Amino acid sequence: MAAVLLALGIPLAVSVAATQQQKVVVDRIDDTARFASLAQFVTDACSSTRTSTDERLETLTSELASYYGVYGIKAGVFCRTDVPMTQAPHTFYLPNEGEVRDAFAEALLSRRSHDPEQVWPWQRGRLVVASPVIRDGDVVAVVVTDSPTGQLRSRILHGWLIIGAGEIAAMLLAVGAALRLTGWVLRPVRVLDATTHAIASGRLKSRVAAAGGPPELRRLARAFNEMADNVEDVLEQQRAFVADASHQLRNPLAALLLRIELLALELPEDNEEIASVRTEGKRLAEVLDDLLDLALAEHTEADLRTTDIGALTAERVAAWTPTAEAKGVTLVGDCPPTTAWADPVTLSSALDAVIDNAVKFTPEGECVEVTVAADGDVTSVVVSDNGPGLTDEELGRIGDRFWRSGRHQNIKGSGLGLSISRTLLAAGGGSISYAHHEPHGLTVRVSVPRSSPTA
Repeated sequence: MAAVLLALGIPLAVSVAATQQQKVVVDRIDDTARFASLAQFVTDACSSTRTSTDERLETLTSELASYYGVYGIKAGVFCRTDVPMTQAPHTFYLPNEGEVRDAFAEALLSRRSHDPEQVWPWQRGRLVVASPVIRDGDVVAVVVTDSPTGQLRSRILHGWLIIGAGEIAAMLLAVGAALRLTGWVLRPVRVLDATTHAIASGRLKSRVAAAGGPPELRRLARAFNEMADNVEDVLEQQRAFVADASHQLRNPLAALLLRIELLALELPEDNEEIASVRTEGKRLAEVLDDLLDLALAEHTEADLRTTDIGALTAERVAAWTPTAEAKGVTLVGDCPPTTAWADPVTLSSALDAVIDNAVKFTPEGECVEVTVAADGDVTSVVVSDNGPGLTDEELGRIGDRFWRSGRHQNIKGSGLGLSISRTLLAAGGGSISYAHHEPHGLTVRVSVPRSSPTA
């Protein structure tokens, strides 16, 4: 639109300037023609033997004086010998060169002077027009007018301002129409983006309302909803399978463990094989319990409410203090009162998993610190330990299902606790992140929003 307006506006501006100048030139031609008609009846005005005053010469002189007084335009009638017959003002004479001399020379050849060059608003030029005075077929004198261009430049500039204002208005109208059009086109895209983010955050029931925008985007919205439905069905089937498998395996495993206990009664108490089988059986039972918890966590909706994060964290620290003391680890908490939106049960489970890991991997004599702090739009619970920590590669994998560091395989655990915590927190708009703790150890940050995620 800008290119079109520019392509139309520049020729229009040039045309306006040319039209305004042509009007002035036509007026000057009419004026010089009128003065020439008066001058041709002046008797022997250009004769060197003139001895009397011609009344018609006085009339012409009066006309030129009035013309100069009213319009400020210099005018004069000059004989072929450059001698002025009459002029106004009296200081107006033919120069030896320049526009006035060129126009005078053209008129002596019985031709009207050529059109002057175009005057632009930023120029301070003058318009010179000359007409021949013809008597008995001969050019006896020339009428010359020398006009200032101030008013002409003002009129050209005024015309350009009108054109510019029109083009600006057209451009604003085009921009407004473009904004409305792009808003109409992009509104479904923004909705689609928000819905995609919601699904990626775990809110699988989010869908796009295919009610606005171009037909292509409406079709895309319907296809997206179909895809989301299929993905939700597949995940639901996966969760149902994990839950059913975990539940169905519990009974045979419980019977197997009972038979192992009965078999252990027939063997010596210090039999290592039976002890190993009993340990592996209990570990398998814990894995099945964690699998069932994970399946339920992925299917559970968060019960968000305003929660005192400081009080809840202090409660969990107090609950884990005996376990830490039994291992010789110091567990300290800095839990000032601060509120946020969270599911108390979910947050308690997540804190239990994080504190359990911190105490589990911290050597005897070291300290585990739990700190609650409000940071902008979130409230965070930071758990820092002085354990062996993780490498950068391991830090990127922590929280994956069934993943455990190769250096810690001999420590009790299924590798599902942090994954369950992450799933439960994500359902309520929370998150869990991991970082190094200097000089050694791990820092885990559990964050929950301070305002309702649904707002």
